[in-house]
Amino acid sequence: MAENKYPHRVGWIGAGRMGTALIERLLASDVDLWVYNRTRSKAELLAAKGAKVVDSPADLAERDIVFTMVAGPEDVLEVTVGEEGVLSRSDRRPEILVDSTTIDAVTSQTLTKRAAEMGTAVLAAPVSGNPKVVKSGRLTSVVSGPKEAFEIVLPYLECFGRKVTYVGGGDEARLVKICHNLMLGVVTQSLAEITLLAEAAGVSRADFLEFLNDSVMGSTFTKYKTPAFVNLDYTPSFTWHLLRKDFELGLETGRLLGVPLPTAALVHQIVLDGIGRGFGDQDFASMLARHAEGTGVDLIPENKEVADGLS
Repeated sequence: MAENKYPHRVGWIGAGRMGTALIERLLASDVDLWVYNRTRSKAELLAAKGAKVVDSPADLAERDIVFTMVAGPEDVLEVTVGEEGVLSRSDRRPEILVDSTTIDAVTSQTLTKRAAEMGTAVLAAPVSGNPKVVKSGRLTSVVSGPKEAFEIVLPYLECFGRKVTYVGGGDEARLVKICHNLMLGVVTQSLAEITLLAEAAGVSRADFLEFLNDSVMGSTFTKYKTPAFVNLDYTPSFTWHLLRKDFELGLETGRLLGVPLPTAALVHQIVLDGIGRGFGDQDFASMLARHAEGTGVDLIPENKEVADGLS
């Protein structure tokens, strides 16, 4: 009889767009999964796929491993060490807590310390991608925390996508994700500037980006953002507000470690300005539209079918 690759009882807190996409991959692998979401109706859509929906984070205390993917630091503490949190019960707590939320160092240290006092190991496990990347199977994860806990959780993390990278026994993964998102903003701003320059000279965005993407400068990311740049579709996958949060976390870390981040600091100011001009709830690809303001370049959708590099 074949050994069960997924023998643990798993819980999940946070069924937003990303959470739902990752939950579906776990369910597709026949993982025993219970789910909590603040808006229960969103989680109930997953019941038909095999998840059991519970009423509070505390109901997941009897699970062996619990993942959290929520909005921010306050939410993380609420669903873990809060009054109805997954660690609130005195009789039962999960062995391992895996947090995939981008949070600051103080919140992370608070969570890790309080969980350790209760006998629960904490892994930081941010991911790179969005629901479409998840669907393509190309999501990547970065993980840090106790190595023994990582080795237990690894098969479940491998369900998410194509690569899991372990970076250390502490909180290193959170910093790696913040560095990743600084790069995300800097590259997008640069891509917006040079694409607009090409268009101002009479080159279509589709043609310029086709050349760029097939050159040594092209990347999975530039290909992925090409449809948004060509057709001006700013349906949010990652908003300016979220980008601002991560830039501020990164710049603060740079100050603490004595590492200058002049380019990131400049882009941070551009992000603040864009939010002030009403771009905050749009996808950060609208850096292109923000940069076009005042340049005399009238952006219009090119209405062309272009590949996103994920198919």
